[in-house]
Order: sequence, then structure tokens, then C-alpha cells
Amino acid sequence: MISIPDTPGLGPRARELRRRRRLSLTEVAERAGLTKGFLSRFERGQVSISVASLLRLCSALDLDVADLFDGSSGRLVRAGNRGRLEFGGTGMTEYQLTPKDESRLLVLLSEIEPGGGSGHEPYALPVDIEFVHVLKGLFTIDASGERVEMREGDSFLFPGDTPHTFTNPGDEVTRVLWVLAPALTSRS
Repeated sequence: MISIPDTPGLGPRARELRRRRRLSLTEVAERAGLTKGFLSRFERGQVSISVASLLRLCSALDLDVADLFDGSSGRLVRAGNRGRLEFGGTGMTEYQLTPKDESRLLVLLSEIEPGGGSGHEPYALPVDIEFVHVLKGLFTIDASGERVEMREGDSFLFPGDTPHTFTNPGDEVTRVLWVLAPALTSRS
């Protein structure tokens, strides 16, 4: 039997993820084919786990093995490490705020110069849903013929397959936050 070497925090990380999913120790132990006592000791860092048991545990928790080895409860993207994106349009600078390998959602910050925007041709993205929130300035979005004029603090949610265009109609730089789910991937 091959065992995962003692990895500080692996068991407690599994416990944290189990609790986040609101699953009981008994439920997860049964799903993973482990005893409740063993799983409890593993979560408290008292025993190591075999690769096979770890894979079954991850399956029972519906997560990737890599999720257990991420030592923090979140992944920090520092302002200086944001990825700059080029989606097209004019007068825009866009930054990815979520980690590059995050597949559940994509959060973007768009800085749009006065008169800038996506262009005149409507487009739709291969995502389930899009959300836009105006942080600063004025923002207009046309989604399937519906024109929505927004200002600081306003938000708009729409299906990802909705053809749309957007622009900054103001005379100052507009900053908007986009959330797309799931994230765009190279397979999209």
C-alpha cells in the first residue's frame, strides 16, 4: 500500500472542505469506504492516508485531489499579478481577478475610456450567466434589444447566450466588475 507522506494540514483541509459542503463524518466515511474512526483521525492529522483512500475521499467530497494540497482556504491574486486580457473592443483595459486555473467563475475588472466599449457588433459568450456591476462612472449595455443605462453601484444579470454590446457614454473612465460562470476556458 502506497501512503501519502505526512503532509501538514491535509486532514484538517479535508475536514474544512467536508464541513463547507455540510456533510457529516458518517456520510463521507460511508461514501469513501472508510471507517468513521479512521476518517476522524485523518481529519485531526493523527494518521496518514493511502493514495487509494485519498482518491475515494476526494470522490466522496466531489473535489480534485489538488484542492486538498492547496494549503490556504482561498487563493490570493495580488493587484500586481493580475492577468491583463484582450477581448477586443476599443478604449478598454481588462484584468482577470480570479486565479488563471479557476474554472467555476471568471471575475474581470474593465476600465473603459469615455466612448470606449465592446464595439457595435453584438456578441455572446459560451457561459451560463453574466453579471456586471458598475464600480465607477456611467455604463450602457444593450442586451437583446434592451438598453440598460447604469451608474455607480448598479448591477445587471443576464444569460450568457444573450447577444450584447456595451459602452461608456460618460466623460470619465468607467470601471466595471464582470462575473462570468462558468469561467471561459481554452475549450470554450
